[in-house]
Amino acid sequence: MDLGEGLRKAIAKLRGATIIDLRTIREFDKELQRAMISADVDIALVAAFTKRIEEAATREKLPDGVAPKDYITNMVYEELVKLMGKSYEPDIKPKRVLLAGMYGAGKTTMAGKLAKFYQDRGLGAGLICCDVSRPAAYEQLETLAKQVNVQFFGMRNEKDVRRIVREGLKALKDRKVIICDSSGRSAFDEQLVHELKEIAHEFRPDEKFLVINADTGQVAGKQAAQFNDAIGIDGVIVTKMDGSGRGGGALSAVSAANARVTFIGTGEKMNAVELYNSEKFVGRLLGIPDIESLVRSVNEAIKEAKVNPEEMNVEKLSYDTFYSQLKAMQKMGPMKNMLGMMGMQDVPKNVVEQGEGKLAKYKAIIGSMTLAERREGMLLKEHGRVARIAKGSGTSERDVRMLMSDFNKMKKMYEMFKNDRNVRKNLSKFMKMS
Repeated sequence: MDLGEGLRKAIAKLRGATIIDLRTIREFDKELQRAMISADVDIALVAAFTKRIEEAATREKLPDGVAPKDYITNMVYEELVKLMGKSYEPDIKPKRVLLAGMYGAGKTTMAGKLAKFYQDRGLGAGLICCDVSRPAAYEQLETLAKQVNVQFFGMRNEKDVRRIVREGLKALKDRKVIICDSSGRSAFDEQLVHELKEIAHEFRPDEKFLVINADTGQVAGKQAAQFNDAIGIDGVIVTKMDGSGRGGGALSAVSAANARVTFIGTGEKMNAVELYNSEKFVGRLLGIPDIESLVRSVNEAIKEAKVNPEEMNVEKLSYDTFYSQLKAMQKMGPMKNMLGMMGMQDVPKNVVEQGEGKLAKYKAIIGSMTLAERREGMLLKEHGRVARIAKGSGTSERDVRMLMSDFNKMKKMYEMFKNDRNVRKNLSKFMKMS
């Protein structure tokens, strides 16, 4: 059970209680403790957190007109936001960024993601490979640079990090944001510190970020303190938040170490990076919809999929427009993330996986249709067309007919929406390009 699931179950149990008394609150605290400790949140932090909840719930006078259940739920939200640290908003201006961290933290991938993040905001970005210990680092960073369309500099087989930086700054002198990826280690040692100091002396970074894997849990606090004492860090980036049950432990530990979380990695795709916002993060844990992030993700996905806004017009639903929507959805990353933004975190894993498989199959089927068939679905009723599409898409005729059935149901819903002015207005705004 991850942190969010445990917290939501505890709150659901509280809200289902007939009477909110001291016994109920203490049982609620135990549920919170189990959820947080299982997510590797430090025990001392958990104890202090639940003590504040109990004291406030039993001693404070409730505001007029506020139900005890609502008051306690809101208190949990506010205390979690404090526990998870402050939100981050970067300066969108020219800068040099140095990334440090241990092996397996996801430094190199994050370097590519950050380069894309700043490039998408109008700052031409460049990447310098200063990882001189991992043989595949050069090729990996070069590939990522091509993928996100930013400049790359590296010196294959060169071990002098200061020389690499010097030459890299010359080669990338026209770039507004330059990100330097450094070597990792399996353990924190003096050689790593010396190498980072050498890079920092030559690179003169405006920001030094420690990259940490969410799976490190509360050990993240120790790493943040070590790197800060050694080279001074301006913040921490937590990667792989989408697949870790210990992400909450990592975030709380970083905050407790007086470090600041700046970005979080939320998936494998190069746009799967977010500015850290503790309020939104806690909101998702508790099942509160994050519509702002969902709309932004949709708009970014539409741009990345190179879909014409007219193709997303919800008033003209055809297999063609549905195909454009499927392409955009694939650019948004895992369905689990989308459901989380909608406040639907507890959809069973097997249902999510089946849904993703179904959408991938539907995309292949529509891709095998002719343009005329996509635009006029009635043509599919003609003899031989279903068989041809199934063969071309590597699916079965049953799969094609299932798509036709689901599509017709969607079309009926869309026809209903077209007769509702408010729904139509909101849908159009939601799908509009930013």
